[in-house]
Amino acid sequence: MPRMLDVSEDVRAEIGDEEAERLLAGENAPGSYDCTSCRTPGDSEQERTSTVLFVGEETAVLAFAHASCIPSQVVQVAEEQLQGAVRSITGVEPAGGGAPEQAVLGITSGLVLIEGDLHPALVVEPTGPIARPGSGGSTDEFLPLLIEQGFVPVTDMGRLPSVLPGWSVLLAMGQLHAVLQPGTGGGSSSVSWWQAHQPLQVTDGWRAAANKSQRVLVFAAPVGMIGQQPREDLLRDALEKAAADGRLVAAAMPLAGT
Repeated sequence: MPRMLDVSEDVRAEIGDEEAERLLAGENAPGSYDCTSCRTPGDSEQERTSTVLFVGEETAVLAFAHASCIPSQVVQVAEEQLQGAVRSITGVEPAGGGAPEQAVLGITSGLVLIEGDLHPALVVEPTGPIARPGSGGSTDEFLPLLIEQGFVPVTDMGRLPSVLPGWSVLLAMGQLHAVLQPGTGGGSSSVSWWQAHQPLQVTDGWRAAANKSQRVLVFAAPVGMIGQQPREDLLRDALEKAAADGRLVAAAMPLAGT
């Protein structure tokens, strides 16, 4: 049965006309799916559905979303994060299989007081251990991987982390869209290190602080260190504990957008 699918020109260019027509004819598209944006069930036979293509350096994953959530589009993501998100997006292993299971990154926004000023911060914590690409996945390599990228260990929450060259935080229309890292090909191109499935709301205070400083502090900790804290004072306490345990890294990143 034909599906109520939207396939954008960008997606069609990536997957080819033949594959696009097969999708529209219902040959390769699922009837029911979990929306990659809002994570609730959808049905491409009953409601308009967007095709969303997540593209890494070596892997591409086609996902589906309610057309009312996001339009059909191509999303560039870092390869190691795409490998980790495959199960969340599609429920299947990447082509070829055998890749170590990795986790999806969760992000929390908040304001942290450092050197007498409130600074906009993002706290990144994966939903599970992060394995080094190509490894057996026996140890959590999340912090070592970030340190290799230029993040620095936090030993004192009272000091501002240094700026990480080439990285930035993308804010558009007052919502958080992505954390960008330098592209692998050099030059000025950037790719998404973390991409919001659906733009995240931030508070007016957070946005005001970000617009004032034009800089966002990004903290990262292994799974289970921070958790979902309902208040900023509790978030600060969790960050302090992670720093004391030697399990917190950070970097300052320029704000892209408004």
